[in-house]
Amino acid sequence: MKNIAPDVYQIPLFPRNAINCYVVEDILIDAGIRSSGNIILNSIQNKTITKHVLTHAHADHQGSSKTICDTLQIPLWCSALEKETAENGNVIFGYPNPNHLISKFQKKCWAGKGHPVSHTLKEGDHIAGFTVIETPGHSHGHLSFFREKDGTLIVGDVMTNMNLLTTSVGLHEPPQLFTTNQELNRKSIKKLALLKPKILCFGHGPVLFNNGELEKFITKF
Repeated sequence: MKNIAPDVYQIPLFPRNAINCYVVEDILIDAGIRSSGNIILNSIQNKTITKHVLTHAHADHQGSSKTICDTLQIPLWCSALEKETAENGNVIFGYPNPNHLISKFQKKCWAGKGHPVSHTLKEGDHIAGFTVIETPGHSHGHLSFFREKDGTLIVGDVMTNMNLLTTSVGLHEPPQLFTTNQELNRKSIKKLALLKPKILCFGHGPVLFNNGELEKFITKF
């Protein structure tokens, strides 16, 4: 577990930061794939976690949510538009091509079982010092989380900081194969850029201490 900013910790779940989850104060954000449960539980054994929150309910973010919530006896929160998927485990529901080989692999090998959602989050809500930002596009109800006082942003999958095929570091849009609406996601990228974040924490790729990289990236749109 890596300390990124005050009360913000990254838990890398795959080599080269290919899949990450985060702890902010007493909240676990995202939970990797189905086999990530032990890594997460071992990483947080000295932390008191009271809630589990999803940026979105794809297989590489909700995979061990049920395991975490059941083991720690904590509630699961997400957006209203992700609630059904988080509860039924149909993680490829919003994919443009759910019958693609990779989509089927994710559902079979990465996705966890659904878990009841006890509370839904919306734009402007606050959790652990972060403001909830609605950032749809990659999924219907994707959420990001921003802390204004130091510019820390939990991005989720609105952007990645690596090429998911080569693992080379750099800002990218999420793959179209897993993105519900690419144009809407680009609007969410621009929305996040307007916040002028200083520290960006991604679902995929290393943390970015922004030195103009984001501003350069959005000029592509």
